[in-house]
Amino acid sequence: MTDNRLTIEALTSGYGETDILQGVALTLRRGEILALMGRNGMGKTTLLKTVMGLIQTRAGRIMLDGSPVDGKPPAWLLAHGVGYAPQELPLFQDLSIRDNLRLALRHDRDLAKALQNVGRSFPFLLERLEQLAGTLSGGEQKMLILARALMNEPDLLLIDEISEGIQPSVVQRIATALKTERERRGISILVVEQNLDFALSVADRWAVMKLGQIVDEGACNAESRETVLKHLSI
Repeated sequence: MTDNRLTIEALTSGYGETDILQGVALTLRRGEILALMGRNGMGKTTLLKTVMGLIQTRAGRIMLDGSPVDGKPPAWLLAHGVGYAPQELPLFQDLSIRDNLRLALRHDRDLAKALQNVGRSFPFLLERLEQLAGTLSGGEQKMLILARALMNEPDLLLIDEISEGIQPSVVQRIATALKTERERRGISILVVEQNLDFALSVADRWAVMKLGQIVDEGACNAESRETVLKHLSI
């Protein structure tokens, strides 16, 4: 079995006649957290949506554990261990926290165990299960999105701008939750971020995307922040 949970080779995709991704190559190892960074409009969200089957692959390959999954629908990927926390707020505002979390499951018989699992990282959700999702603060809604993505205990998690617009204390709670999940289950996480400090604090490796291509990558260390900042400022 390959050491890579996710492998992306020469990937091209986009919208209409426009190619947003142009030959992207990226790997995510088992039990690794990789931070994908770049300025707005560089293709980061398009990459996650393409991996999730929401945008069609035009060229290249996407592989899970070495097996091609190009063209697989989102439901298939979710059933095969992929979790997704999108940038948008895909919550049903008029439904309770409980019902928003239930939507991640195929069967209610799995609900009690799944709630117990996400309660380890976000215990406040269990205390307020009947509260309407729309009455949560922005940061709490972000945590609910992440909790829903974790309900099926995926071994690959894709996260898009989870820290955007939320206060530092919530960002820290999310960072702790991600590191705890990795330590507990060996989950692989690809996190798209513009919050440089948050990204480098949780990740093992970083990569920078510009104009639909990966232009640099490396291990997170004392020099990473300066290196990434240079890319983001150009």
